[in-house]
Amino acid sequence: VQLQASGGGLVQAGGSLRLSCAASGRTFSSYVMGWFRQAPGKEREFVTATTWTGTTTYYADSVKGRFTMSRDNAKNTVYLQMNSLKAEDTAVYYCAARIGAVLRGHLDYDYWGQGTLVTVSS
Repeated sequence: VQLQASGGGLVQAGGSLRLSCAASGRTFSSYVMGWFRQAPGKEREFVTATTWTGTTTYYADSVKGRFTMSRDNAKNTVYLQMNSLKAEDTAVYYCAARIGAVLRGHLDYDYWGQGTLVTVSS
């Protein structure tokens, strides 16, 4: 599967952005989909991931209550709605895919989008 992330940009603290990740391939609905982020000088970290049905979604504590992940298997797309953004959310955001269980380690994901930059100004 090939992934293409979009929707990043510059936003003020407290604002919102919605990221999208479009996937190619007819078996998109079989994949666990996740979002990760990497800030300058830091390791790539888990943000959220959802099962192939989209019925169960997991979030990092740092984004819980502010970010919402959703998926539309008919459109081969996942979304990340980010509200109440903070300066510490500034990072390159990546979507990723894997087959199997939802896992939080970035090394467990086999397919990656190119990343989209989110900058939150304080």
